[in-house]
Amino acid sequence: MSEPLLRVLSRMRSHILAPDDLVKAVASGRQKGLTPRWRRVEFRYVDLKAGRHLQVTSYDDTQAHTANHLAGGAARDAVDDLLDEPFANWHVETTTQQHQVRVTKRLEAVVHTTDRAEELAPERGHDRDKDRLLREDDPVFVALGLSDEDGRMKPSRQAKYRQVEEFLRLLDSSITDAIDKGHLRRPTPEDPLRIADLGCGNAYLTFAAQRFLAAVRGLPVRLTGVDVREQSRDHNAGLATGLGVDADFVVGSILGAQLDPAPEVVLALHACDTATDEALVRAVEWQASLVLAAPCCHHDIAAQLRKAPTPSPYAVLTRHGILRERLADTLTDGIRASLMRIQGYRVDVMQFVESQHTPRNTMLRAVRAGSPVKGGGVVKEYDDLVATWALEPRLAVLLDARP
Repeated sequence: MSEPLLRVLSRMRSHILAPDDLVKAVASGRQKGLTPRWRRVEFRYVDLKAGRHLQVTSYDDTQAHTANHLAGGAARDAVDDLLDEPFANWHVETTTQQHQVRVTKRLEAVVHTTDRAEELAPERGHDRDKDRLLREDDPVFVALGLSDEDGRMKPSRQAKYRQVEEFLRLLDSSITDAIDKGHLRRPTPEDPLRIADLGCGNAYLTFAAQRFLAAVRGLPVRLTGVDVREQSRDHNAGLATGLGVDADFVVGSILGAQLDPAPEVVLALHACDTATDEALVRAVEWQASLVLAAPCCHHDIAAQLRKAPTPSPYAVLTRHGILRERLADTLTDGIRASLMRIQGYRVDVMQFVESQHTPRNTMLRAVRAGSPVKGGGVVKEYDDLVATWALEPRLAVLLDARP
């Protein structure tokens, strides 16, 4: 049932301005036809030498901006300023409850509140490591070998830690938004959210996702990792047992994996070349509600560009090898986005880790929002693109080959 937006935001304001009770609050998304100053804003209280402060971390498209406001008048002014922004979603956690707020097209609010099974003690440390979604001393990181036995992240694994952290932020906001907008059902302990990680390898992100969603977010989830190597299955299953993690691992190719019931969320992270296409077509076959795919290499389209004549007037883009490879990357992911739109998905292509941490930092996020498109501008746009460049994308071939 919807409520007046101002009334709901006033309630959330009181929770955010409660220094002893707030655990974390997150504002994200945008109301229809409006764009907030920030892509995402996070709130939490930290204890500094000058007293307790509300720490506000605001994210634009490239970086995070953090400011600390003394509890009281300064914090109130900061919160009021951000409550005026046209965010579409608010997630507010207190020591005893979790509140999910979705702003409707009519600018009303739908609120879902759940009580915690037991009171949660908030972390007030101001150290940036303690502000992570999963701390570096988390048992998952120790078991995976990212952190040492004393719970300190190994210097050689800092880039992987950063990658995991940014992925979890994106996963968190994507699942929250999909649930709030009705694209993804709200899971229950009796029927947890089904998530598949295709080509999971050593399952760093599989374990981190399960740990964060279940232990931090309190969402009932069941993860399944798929990898072609038996060694990976045995290794990951042993870690899951030792950690008490609710996850399954199966041996099989991405195209050959049989998962019943079908997953609702599909992850494909750094699957090489056309393995990403295989993961996307499986997601379409399963009618997955949410897909997060971080492509790795793009050899297939790059090879086609080398063989086919370059259409006029684009020869300058393929004359030099490095430019041709970058063009192949862009064409590949643009084509994937178009084909997923044709299949009825709303698609965003974004950077999820800064380029200084990894050169493979593109993420395709697809949310199933309707039925496949049979014609119109989206289909014509795709047809014109592949015809101009004389391309036969692997994803298109796989989609056409479906029974």
